Amino acid sequence: MKIFYSFLCFFTIFTSGFCQSKQKESVLLENGVSEQLAIFRKQQISNVSYGLFFEIPHQKSENINSQLILNLNLADLSQPLYLDFKEKTQNIKSVTANGKSIAIVHEKGHIVIPIESLTLGKNTINVSFIAGNLSLNRNDDFLYTLLVPDRASTLFPCFDQPDIKATYKLSLTVPKDWKVLAGADVKETVEKGDFTSYTFAESDKMSTYLFSFVAGKFNSVTQKPGLEMTFLYRENDRGKIESSRDTIFNLHQQSLDFLEKYTNYKFPFQKLDFAAIPVFQYGGMEHVGAIQYRESTLFLDNSATDSEKLNRAKLIAHETSHMWFGDLVTMKWFDDVWMKEVFANFMADKIMNPIFPKVNHNLQFFTAHYGSAYAEDRSLGTHPIKQHLENLKNAGSLYGAIIYNKAPIMMRQLEASMGAAAFQKGIQKYIQKYANDNADWNNLVEILDDETPLDIKKWSEVWVNKSGRAIFTDQIEYDDQNRIKKFEITQQAEDISSNIWPQVFQIGLVYANDVKVVTANITAKSLIVKEAVGLEKPIAIIYNYNGFGYGVFPLDGTHLNYIASLKDEVARASAYSNLYENTLVGNISPDKAFDCFVKGIQSEENELVLRIVSGNLNTIYWRFFTGKQQKKVQKQLVGILDERLQANLSSNIKKTLFGLFSSIAYSDSAKARLYKIWNKEVVISGLKLNEDDYSNMAMNLAIFKHKKANEILEKTRTSITNPDKKKRFEFLLPSLSKDESIRNAFMESLKDDANREKESWVSVGLANVNHPLRQESAQKYIRFSLDLTEEIQRTGDIFFPKDWLDNTVGRYSSKYAFDEVQRFLKENPNFSPILKRKLFMATDLLFKAQNIKKETE
Repeated sequence: MKIFYSFLCFFTIFTSGFCQSKQKESVLLENGVSEQLAIFRKQQISNVSYGLFFEIPHQKSENINSQLILNLNLADLSQPLYLDFKEKTQNIKSVTANGKSIAIVHEKGHIVIPIESLTLGKNTINVSFIAGNLSLNRNDDFLYTLLVPDRASTLFPCFDQPDIKATYKLSLTVPKDWKVLAGADVKETVEKGDFTSYTFAESDKMSTYLFSFVAGKFNSVTQKPGLEMTFLYRENDRGKIESSRDTIFNLHQQSLDFLEKYTNYKFPFQKLDFAAIPVFQYGGMEHVGAIQYRESTLFLDNSATDSEKLNRAKLIAHETSHMWFGDLVTMKWFDDVWMKEVFANFMADKIMNPIFPKVNHNLQFFTAHYGSAYAEDRSLGTHPIKQHLENLKNAGSLYGAIIYNKAPIMMRQLEASMGAAAFQKGIQKYIQKYANDNADWNNLVEILDDETPLDIKKWSEVWVNKSGRAIFTDQIEYDDQNRIKKFEITQQAEDISSNIWPQVFQIGLVYANDVKVVTANITAKSLIVKEAVGLEKPIAIIYNYNGFGYGVFPLDGTHLNYIASLKDEVARASAYSNLYENTLVGNISPDKAFDCFVKGIQSEENELVLRIVSGNLNTIYWRFFTGKQQKKVQKQLVGILDERLQANLSSNIKKTLFGLFSSIAYSDSAKARLYKIWNKEVVISGLKLNEDDYSNMAMNLAIFKHKKANEILEKTRTSITNPDKKKRFEFLLPSLSKDESIRNAFMESLKDDANREKESWVSVGLANVNHPLRQESAQKYIRFSLDLTEEIQRTGDIFFPKDWLDNTVGRYSSKYAFDEVQRFLKENPNFSPILKRKLFMATDLLFKAQNIKKETE
């Protein structure tokens, strides 16, 4: 009986294990990388090293023949080995495992290496393949990889998840007049006829999305501002090169110096090189040892405003910060992608302080983050900072203003609540503990908790895991002497949930000769501001006076003129922002807000504040005013701007004012004035314009139907000296045509993903076609654009689906467009929830315009 029972137990365990294995396999193998597969592979695989060989031909239409030599250790053979390769099966030429050729099994984007071909411990897998083109960004004379978040597997077979870090040994064969850049230094160069082969040293450990290379016809310069760095670029404007090159190197070094000191951790990688790419999809990408940037952001000439210089410095600081936050310490899973972005932005803001000592950095932080965060957080598509992710194929959908802009606001509140010293000490421990490894939010919370009596987990629950923002109201009572008897503020979540955002901010009580500032530290639904009790009744109250708070604050619509007279720059910026948000929620009429912004245009002399004022004014004009209202105020507004441009103002202010003027100069007289400026018949003293500014003027004149539009566009095209910029302008010409059929053909051409490769160009073209002055003819393409959205997500990079929606249906405020969206959603009940969220974000102003315009009429 004992023998039989033992056998029965063995049989039961064996068959049960077999069934579980089969069941587990069927669950694990799906398109993309499921969380379940990622968890299994993390404990199965270790000590990964990729040997990669790519042969780049002269013509971008030719295949790139490639080889992979993969070395790894295996600790679990209960499952086959799944290599991610999201390409056609015919791209796989051969596979060998541990020296033996095996059958090619390619299922749901994975190459399957059978258990019987594997051993516990060391294994070597060889794959001969044709590299995938989706993320190779091939141009006629250059290419670059961009593999975030899960695109490495579209280029080569790999384990495309962030917590399997590996080293890379890369070899590139390229046309001999091309230069190369990758995550390690070149250790060997061999000439092969018309080609050169470059063999790179073994790289540092990194996640697959951080692997990269750049190859092509680039200029190259090496400097040593501290660390030796090499810079590849294609810019040919001597003025921009001379005024920018040294600054770009110095900004990288200044960022490195700050980060080493703040983190108490030396620069962690072999090198810090970078490339400027003219058609780059993002501002930058933090590839280990080889950062990529959009060229136009780096190269500035003497016409650049302080804001443009600050934005360049912040971009460089952001990408350099990633070397510690994201590259050295990487999230375990992409649901914590926000952690690398929040620290990159948060540190970049800190780095700006010593580099730009004259800049008000609280103001800079406010203008950089609040408007963008509010734009998504107030919409029906809002989401928590931390989002759930079941499969890495959807990781691109996690990116947006919530993680880039709301998260730094949260982190600044956390630092203020903990204290700066305690916060920094916690960050240093975090970097030290998880260097060259992976960590999640809970790991950081555990460390920060040890540095403060504050319950970080409880504090962060609503900020990190809940969506939305607070709407604040106040109740103020005065005694017989007109002194404050009671001052209570209450918060209610905009979505009517019970969420409470603990936060600290200042309240400014404005009097005739001064401003009394009190602090509000609200940790519950309501707060009695005891500090205000006994003070005289103020002329006005400015909530969020220091720009630290997050939400919509009370605003007295009968007293708006005081905003322009506030001496504190942050208070003005915060008040103007709060005015705009109150307009959107229906507390203030758009005409009252517009009048206040016009007063701001007439008096504001801080560039950062003026950008808020002019941007909000522009939005109200184009999105919330009826045609009748626009006609009523346009002449007056153009006159005010023209007068201000003649005044003795700084070039920064004039550049911002001119941008607003150029965007609304469509009346006959304004258009004639703009043409004379474009044609250099009129020169505005103190206004510095460059080639890009003249190109933008030409595009506006074409959209405004100037009678010489064709001549203007052709003259502009022939005057562009940079070949990459000329190609961009030529791509945009159909979207600028006065011929509707040509614009229609441009839209139809975007069905072909090959015509959408230059995504930043496409976004501008869409904005041209869907300009408010052209929407009557363009609105027929709203449904076309909505129907293409899922295809856009499948083929485009991470920001493109939102950009696509922003520049198509997101440009409208008409009832027709609103009805088209409603009809589309009704007819597509299974439309991707992720894309629906993006759609609601893009159409937030469209939805709000339905009520605002109705009330106006």
